[in-house]
Amino acid sequence: MRQLSSRLVYRNEWLSVREDRIERQDGSEGIYSVVDRPDFAVVIAAENDGFHLVDQYRYPVGGRYWEFPQGCFPAGRTGTPVELAYAELSEETGLRAGDLRHLGHLFGWHGASPQACDVFVATDLTPGPPAREPTEQDMRHRWFPRDEVERMMRDGRIRDNSTLAAYALYLLEERGAD
Repeated sequence: MRQLSSRLVYRNEWLSVREDRIERQDGSEGIYSVVDRPDFAVVIAAENDGFHLVDQYRYPVGGRYWEFPQGCFPAGRTGTPVELAYAELSEETGLRAGDLRHLGHLFGWHGASPQACDVFVATDLTPGPPAREPTEQDMRHRWFPRDEVERMMRDGRIRDNSTLAAYALYLLEERGAD
């Protein structure tokens, strides 16, 4: 597939949408819409055979759901995925990680966006005050035992695909799968 042209359709401080004219292998032309967003980090904060989760109202789906702490750098800030993971964990939960392990790099919606996430496991946790962004004012943080987290995944209280995919990577690492 080859890009023939691209035009910006929309932009704000969190994302942009572009429309690309493309040529397929057979020579036919088409349109591809692409949502560009910065990459993000997902942090599995694990201790005492359980996990720290956050919950906030998610406007696009009209509800509150528990998920692993996650996010991207705000507009104008950059850094490494590791720096981002430390920052998101601290901002959303107040926890500081003594150890952070990288589990993988995943695409969330690769049919429409190049945005990816890096998944980390945080351990050796030290509590502190969160420093949430204005959009996270209603966020709650709570520790859950592992069996309850898995129940929440099965019964739909956890619906975030990044959280579910991160947990799958966690289980694979735990089981020693390569």
